[in-house]
Amino acid sequence: MRSSALLALAGVTLLALTSCTAHDPSATAGPGADPIENCGEQVSVEAPPERVVSLNQGSTEILFALGLGDRMVGTAAWTDPVLPEFAEVNRSIPRLADNAPSWEAVLDVEPDFVTASFGSTLGEGGVAGRAQFHELGVGTYLSPADCVGKVADSGDGVRETPYTASLLYREIAELARIFDVEQAGDELVADLQRRLEAAGASVDASGLSAMYWFANSESPYLAGCCGAPGLISTTLGLENVFDDTTQEWPQISWEVVAERDPDVIVVGDLTRKSQTAETAGAKIAYLESNPVTREMTAVRERRYIDVTGAEMNPSLRTVYGVETVAAGLTALGLLTPGRTEPGLSEPGPASAPDPAN
Repeated sequence: MRSSALLALAGVTLLALTSCTAHDPSATAGPGADPIENCGEQVSVEAPPERVVSLNQGSTEILFALGLGDRMVGTAAWTDPVLPEFAEVNRSIPRLADNAPSWEAVLDVEPDFVTASFGSTLGEGGVAGRAQFHELGVGTYLSPADCVGKVADSGDGVRETPYTASLLYREIAELARIFDVEQAGDELVADLQRRLEAAGASVDASGLSAMYWFANSESPYLAGCCGAPGLISTTLGLENVFDDTTQEWPQISWEVVAERDPDVIVVGDLTRKSQTAETAGAKIAYLESNPVTREMTAVRERRYIDVTGAEMNPSLRTVYGVETVAAGLTALGLLTPGRTEPGLSEPGPASAPDPAN
């Protein structure tokens, strides 16, 4: 552990952070700006961070999209390969761990700022609590998607209000302020807004039901009503068969899944090695061999849509998820011509996909 080196760095770096170690209302969160309220903490900097560690893939890719790769000294907690457009910059940044890194591994690269998508990573029980970083002069930022409208429970949390794209845009705008790249933030938000609107207008899936399976075969983690998959569903008009639970990722028995019998199964294709049935191939093999699930309509008809795990997490990848599911529904042949443009006709019966699909 390099605690002494890190403390020395905090004393000489251009970044003088007061994020939560001193709740000073006169402190700035960027040139001429007020502090940012972030999941119960006040984030403020006197100059943009220069040595950043991102503890989750979602946060990492937002920083890449803002053009901040040259300020990053470590990444962690990857569910999938990085987006192709960021592959080159990602190769030059140390991966501290495929999953959550140790506290020592993070301190070893001497960050002056740490970001994360989930409190389970940046918090007690994860890498470290935010206060531990603040005591060393290291600022922190947690995605508002993990605290605004969400309460912690024994699992992945409960959403009191649905996740919306506005929380994604807020995260981008706040990080852009902290790092003094507000124009890049505005441009990124505008691009994601355009893409989300275009994807939503490309299909009308009303009348179709879906299930989102993230991981684990014995006790599957399936999407509840109101997380990132909820945004995918509402944008496209899909019904999530488990929209009656506000748990973000409840574990539900296969008997209940079979009773709900969704028209489509959205399967996470993860490359991490943390749970059982991580890849899409493993999930599909399980569904087609399990006596409880193999008679489900979507399984018999092989109505699967593969998405990355990152696309089912709240981040800019959620917009990619909307696009992926829209394209998948079209490829499966489940949309009648009148339903590919919203509002042109009432939903008709779903047709079986081409066996070649």
